[in-house]
Amino acid sequence: MTRGLVGLSVAVMLVLGCGHGEAEWQGKLREISTLQGQLRDLTGERDHLREQFEGMQASNTTMARRLEELGQNVSQLQAQGQQQATALTEAQQREAELRRRQQLAEARLSTYRNMVAQFQSMISAGQLRVRTVRGRMVIEMPAGILFDSGRAELRSEGQQVLRQVAAVLSQIRERDFLVAGHTDNVQLGRGGRFSDNWDLSAARALNVVRFLATNNVAAVHLGGAGYGEFQPALPNDTDVNRAQNRRVEIILMPNIEELPDLSSLDNPSAPATPAPSPAPAPAH
Repeated sequence: MTRGLVGLSVAVMLVLGCGHGEAEWQGKLREISTLQGQLRDLTGERDHLREQFEGMQASNTTMARRLEELGQNVSQLQAQGQQQATALTEAQQREAELRRRQQLAEARLSTYRNMVAQFQSMISAGQLRVRTVRGRMVIEMPAGILFDSGRAELRSEGQQVLRQVAAVLSQIRERDFLVAGHTDNVQLGRGGRFSDNWDLSAARALNVVRFLATNNVAAVHLGGAGYGEFQPALPNDTDVNRAQNRRVEIILMPNIEELPDLSSLDNPSAPATPAPSPAPAPAH
């Protein structure tokens, strides 16, 4: 457009040189002025459009960056959501396990209370006592009620006591019982039937097991063990304490549901499954 105005100016000069009139010359100047104004307007419009274009480019760059950041944030939010869902599932599983363990504990406590109530008359008569040792219920009977000194055959009085005990134990389903024999530390005389206190305590425990099995306590849930003088209830330093140590215990063993999950021992690389705290070994 600038070249066109220059050309027009040259043409005007040529016209004047050729002797054209004043009016025609003025008209050409007005035309040049109009074209110059249009040129300025077009130049301003061009500059404005260039500014808009550059602004749009900057805006596009900003939007592209924000979209990229938004995509990263969305990915992070998705990952966090997955982690929270996993944590929630694990928390629900732990809660369900705790509820299950609570129900088992309440059922076990109810069993113990019912048993103590049924044994109450025998407890009052001094024929047995019931106590909890490391989370396990133990029915303890003095050996003097069940056996004569140094012998393993059940006395008639002992049989009467064990029949009452068997009537209660037979009502408890799916529960194992360990019969444990204990003695004091006084050694047996030579030439007797039993070689030592271990031998005597084991024979007494097995005779109690057999008697319970013949009185409606399921044999599959019975076991016997002899501990001799090696797990005394009290120090063997007085006659009274030694009498307390001569005893037979019937221990209620935990059900499989009450034991910890040890399946991870088969595969050491597998993560451990949350489980109840291990039940300690019974004291005899």
